[in-house]
Amino acid sequence: MRALVTGAAGFIGSHLAGRLLAEGHTVVGLDDLSEGTTTNLDRAAGARFVHADLRDVAAVRSAAIGCDVIFHQGAKRSVPRSILEPELFTDVNVRGTVHVLLAARDVGARVVSASSSSVYGDQQRFPLAESMPPLPRSPYAASKLAGEAYCRAFTLSMDVPTVSLRYFNVYGPGQDPASEYAAVVPRFSLACLTGSRPVVHGDGTQARDFTYIDDVIDANLLAARADDDAQGRAFNIGGGAEPTTVNDVMRLIADLTGVSPDPIHEPPRDGDVRRTEADLSLARELLGYAPAVGMSQGLARTVEHVRAMLERAGG
Repeated sequence: MRALVTGAAGFIGSHLAGRLLAEGHTVVGLDDLSEGTTTNLDRAAGARFVHADLRDVAAVRSAAIGCDVIFHQGAKRSVPRSILEPELFTDVNVRGTVHVLLAARDVGARVVSASSSSVYGDQQRFPLAESMPPLPRSPYAASKLAGEAYCRAFTLSMDVPTVSLRYFNVYGPGQDPASEYAAVVPRFSLACLTGSRPVVHGDGTQARDFTYIDDVIDANLLAARADDDAQGRAFNIGGGAEPTTVNDVMRLIADLTGVSPDPIHEPPRDGDVRRTEADLSLARELLGYAPAVGMSQGLARTVEHVRAMLERAGG
């Protein structure tokens, strides 16, 4: 397989590019480095890197030449930031996805596109199934839903094979814990390991379906091989266990690090939802997806990665 990975310098994209290379595939990585890092690219040593913006349609098409699959991971990713910069998120996430689809059409590639559980918004029943009407609460969520719609439209009208994957709270080694918009797992890990006070938005009882990075990469590889029944559709990619509250995540990380944190509670963030929980029935049936890494194991690996990062930084 020859694959183009957009967002190759990001958390998920770099892990995906690394796995593809390890399995003997040829990889082209595309990223504008506005959010991804060259450090992340170390995971994808051996890939040909293209420094380009998704909004540059000619650059995207050029990078895709000769590719069988485009794994579209590139995007602006932050619910709070999308509320501050909705035009930017629409421009990059929606127009960028259209450019990826045009490139796939022109070179004869299939597309596996990263979507998000945020498209569901706040629902009244759980688990969340793909048949439910989406209720996006933020520009980020709306941009991901629009990307799904474009994928489906290109499949139906232009015969471009596409699969969209609705990620549920992906975590694991390599997430940046220092970012202003860092996910809760690396942020809590850093706080507990450095003796600082973790910040909890709201009361901490909001629950999430956390999904370990290796399971997400497995889902992408399965989607790239999916048959006709899966094309043009969106699939939940979750952790396969009961949702975990933010307070419980903090408790589990505290146990792993041997500390008793004193959290700072701040107001809930605009656009956040109270609960996510993935119904994986469709992904199991049509993709063969079966998450393998539980929360305890995944958190332990993540905490150890952050610990090693701090030790390296300290000399």
